[in-house]
Amino acid sequence: MRTFTLLLGFFTLLYFNDAFKKQPSIGELLTKRFENEIYKEFDTLAFDAVFKHSIDSLSHKLSNTQTLGKFYLNNSYHPQLIINFYQNNNLDSLVSFLQNSEEHGFNPKAFSSDELLRLLQELKQNKYTHVSQSYATLAKVELLAADAYINYVSYLKYGVVDPRKIFSRYFITVKRPDSQFAVRLLNSESMTDTLVGIQHKSSQYKALQAAYLQTENDSIGQILAVNMERLRWVLPPTGEEYVQVNIPDFNLVYFKQKDTLATMKVCVGSKADLDYDQKMEHFKKTNNLEDKPNNHETPLLFSSITMCYANPEWNIPESIAKNEIFPSTLKNRGYLRKNEINVFYKNKLVRNPYRIRWSTYSREKLPFRFVQKSGLKNALGKFKFAFENNSSIYLHDTNNKKAFKFANRAVSHGCIRLEKPLKFAELLVSDKDKYDKLRAEVGLAPVNNINKQSVSAKSIEKPKSFVPESMAFTPKKPIPLLITYFTAWEKNNRIEYRPDVYGLDQKLWLAMNKSR
Repeated sequence: MRTFTLLLGFFTLLYFNDAFKKQPSIGELLTKRFENEIYKEFDTLAFDAVFKHSIDSLSHKLSNTQTLGKFYLNNSYHPQLIINFYQNNNLDSLVSFLQNSEEHGFNPKAFSSDELLRLLQELKQNKYTHVSQSYATLAKVELLAADAYINYVSYLKYGVVDPRKIFSRYFITVKRPDSQFAVRLLNSESMTDTLVGIQHKSSQYKALQAAYLQTENDSIGQILAVNMERLRWVLPPTGEEYVQVNIPDFNLVYFKQKDTLATMKVCVGSKADLDYDQKMEHFKKTNNLEDKPNNHETPLLFSSITMCYANPEWNIPESIAKNEIFPSTLKNRGYLRKNEINVFYKNKLVRNPYRIRWSTYSREKLPFRFVQKSGLKNALGKFKFAFENNSSIYLHDTNNKKAFKFANRAVSHGCIRLEKPLKFAELLVSDKDKYDKLRAEVGLAPVNNINKQSVSAKSIEKPKSFVPESMAFTPKKPIPLLITYFTAWEKNNRIEYRPDVYGLDQKLWLAMNKSR
């Protein structure tokens, strides 16, 4: 018992000795870092005043003024990066990464890399005769290094810009730095390890980066730079099986792990009117539909396909009803019957829309709803694939196949037309019996020999009497859908380029440079 008491007393003494052990002062730490005795006279109060003034004087150069001000206030304005990273050359590594940031399409000047290098060299020269002469340089090095470190890591890890803030039709929730991102960085144990660890390792990024570093063409370099930026955006996880539509490529790919199950051409929304933003401002003033500019661009989004419709009806969007259906009906009273379009008033079917006095209604306050019947004339064709979104768009078949021969297939009102909708439906349902039933609904013979006798043969025996009826089918599981916008990427060891059909490259380039 006496031995236990002695040991307890011994460890208690060690604990309290360690707890009350005097921590080295800032001056002592700096003396060791710079191997210069003048720092023993370091005056924390005088330095604090210089540091606070430096935050204000450098505010035009700092992107994170408020964050840095709060961080250093909570840390008693200690030059933390200099204390932790000067002697082990981590600050030199930072400057090196900043000066080579052009390899990612960044401008090194955006990080004040030249000024930071000059100030670091000034500290290394140890020419000060009194410690107070170092205060301004210490403060500037600390603040510029901290700001550049935060920005460089953020740019590489999350992208220079938040696409949701510059593109009105970008609805993908990309990951952005959280409120503690900067604090974690400034408290990191190794600046060099962090800088090395965030370098992109994906084959796509490396391929674009290599091409960017090799090109001497300014316009090609810009295209590669903005697509490198798109690869830096952290998108939601798609899982092993998903569908991706790339708008500039006018193409859809169905992926399962690393395998490609299907590829097909698509038609996407047409480009917005020139000077759309200015025209929209004018429309807001006049509120005249004649002044409203068109913007049918397909939005960029992430969702999941949850339903497949065979022989779908088309609930015609209000914008199309006002701008196309109503004017066509005014010109030709037989337009609705010819195109098999039903008219609804207060959700009740109008039995004889031919008798409606269309000229008494205005486009702005049109009280009717239009629905196109299933059938050969239906603009959605034989299939519609639905997914949750706020833009009322979907994937669908089409009764106009000519557009798939066009080089520029930005021709729709925003929805995405599929070249091979039947193949797409087969992949979605992934069940032979269900697929045969789906084929029967659109008037096609079954392909599953075992099930041929059980499937309705109404369309096989009497194709002329076949009456299409709308029918819903559920996929084997919700299939993630990603609608993206890439104008350059690597394929088969070469860079593929596509036209910037919506003019988003230039807008992104300007935003990237504005953020610097």
